[in-house]
Amino acid sequence: MPIDTGTARIVADPDDPARVTLEVNGVPSSFLDLDDPGFLAFEYMQQMDAVVGAAIAGPLRALHLGAAGCALARCWDASRPGSRQLAVDIDARLVHLVRDWFALPRAPRLRLRADDAAAAVRGAPPESYDVVVRDVFAGDTTPGHLVTEQIARQVAAVLRPGGLYLANCADRPPLGHVRRELATLAAAFGEDAAAQGRLALVAEPGILKGRRYGNLVIAAVKRSGDAHPDDAGSPDLRSAALARALRTLPVPAHAVTGQELTAFVATARPY
Repeated sequence: MPIDTGTARIVADPDDPARVTLEVNGVPSSFLDLDDPGFLAFEYMQQMDAVVGAAIAGPLRALHLGAAGCALARCWDASRPGSRQLAVDIDARLVHLVRDWFALPRAPRLRLRADDAAAAVRGAPPESYDVVVRDVFAGDTTPGHLVTEQIARQVAAVLRPGGLYLANCADRPPLGHVRRELATLAAAFGEDAAAQGRLALVAEPGILKGRRYGNLVIAAVKRSGDAHPDDAGSPDLRSAALARALRTLPVPAHAVTGQELTAFVATARPY
């Protein structure tokens, strides 16, 4: 089907027609099981779900930057009753089509909006979200205006204290881009974020070791506030619960945190 930014195509799984892939301009953008809203096929989405599961309990207020087929939002709507989510995509025609194609939850559970991701962040009320997810690509690259320190600080402003920012970062060896993204989020969320367990990089070991191109998840936690000078009230991304959840995924993953993360970022400069 034609959409504002090109074409969208639905490809059914030949072994299970209830499982479909949404391709945008030839790139797989979402995978949904139409009979099981809790199913997540993409490894990076499973990793994001594991991070949220270890960090935040109960219903979520979530902002999704990059809607596509809303697979992650659909999963959280099913697994966390009472959640209120907003999914934003720059392609207005795609937003209209996926609402019809996939019988997505209706407002106020899940609102869909055609908008630029940066504009959606700027327009959000302060401290209004538990989670902000960035999953925006032009081809295989995140648009440059969405990886800057400025936008990272704006995301931090719309997160509640202890809230979580999750960014899908695609990179290839030697992972120079993800190192700079981590340096950027350290500048925005606090240079002590790694030491306090408020910054992490999650991926399969083979991708972390620079063996191949792939998706990595960056997680950053907003400070709890002045009442917690050591951020004792914030989720700790160094937790054993998160490490265990990542190890038990269908494709096991690892969280790089603390001194290991500081050494990984090394001298990378923020965007």
